[in-house]
Amino acid sequence: MIDKLDEVDRRLINTIQLDFPLKSRPFLALGDQIGISETAVIDHLKNLTDVGVIRKIGPIINTARIGGSSTLIAMWVSDDAIDEVAARINEFDEVSHNYLRPGSYNMWFTVSARSEERLREMIREIDELGYPFLELPVERLFKIGVRFEV
Repeated sequence: MIDKLDEVDRRLINTIQLDFPLKSRPFLALGDQIGISETAVIDHLKNLTDVGVIRKIGPIINTARIGGSSTLIAMWVSDDAIDEVAARINEFDEVSHNYLRPGSYNMWFTVSARSEERLREMIREIDELGYPFLELPVERLFKIGVRFEV
């Protein structure tokens, strides 16, 4: 897929990773920065999203700093129930990532809630699904920056 990106796609991807403009018209600012129109920026980003190069454009919020609570959950789900359980987990607005991995615990997802009480409420609902899981809260955060040069 990366070989099918044009120069504008590459410049947009490289720019928005760490320097997304916090302005009332961010796509206009991006266009001004790389020399294309606001509409062209929006069209390129929509296409990059449609083809799966970009999953989401949005902020990363430090849940703990705003009084919230979060955890990583590793769950074992039988192969025949993966789609059903994933759909149920994804109904929570507070789930930001949900993915399969090989191993004893095959479904992993992140839950970020507005409060510890809300997190506990969701954990109870997850427990009611009947699959074993591990709750893996952050003990120590090691924040790294990742930038992909395309």
